[in-house]
Amino acid sequence: MSNDIQKQYDRLDHVLPIMLHMKEVYAIPNRHIIYATTKVFSGTKMTEESSVQSHRAKMLSLVEKLEDLKVGLHNDTYIDVILQSLPLSYDPFIINYNMNGLDKSIHQLINMLVQYEAMTHKSMSAVLVGEASTSKAKGKRVERWKRKNGKGKAVAITI
Repeated sequence: MSNDIQKQYDRLDHVLPIMLHMKEVYAIPNRHIIYATTKVFSGTKMTEESSVQSHRAKMLSLVEKLEDLKVGLHNDTYIDVILQSLPLSYDPFIINYNMNGLDKSIHQLINMLVQYEAMTHKSMSAVLVGEASTSKAKGKRVERWKRKNGKGKAVAITI
């Protein structure tokens, strides 16, 4: 505390009036904290490269902070914002969730997202391996066909 502030509070005998006055003067208004937290919560977006685990930690901490501030949002609102924060690759999951009318808690939704991520990453890697092997074989067949038919020897382009 600076000397001026200390002199102002020296005449007070009890700590409680000092704390109440300092809280009134220096405290950040609760409304501003709610606004800032809500803005961050609704503006958070998960990138394609990040994992659901890291996004889950961020979103859950924001939900808990909003609940501590007694914002009073309904569970469905939290779920809607979480679903809107997902990248385009999660659109099939979102459509399935909305069409089946699933009524889940936030933690159940996030566990479903973790399972979906694990399932899609496994299938994506298998598809990528399959595509790589077939494209090489197809390229070799085309080269052999060109050599057999004499079309692979010289290439001339006229415009």
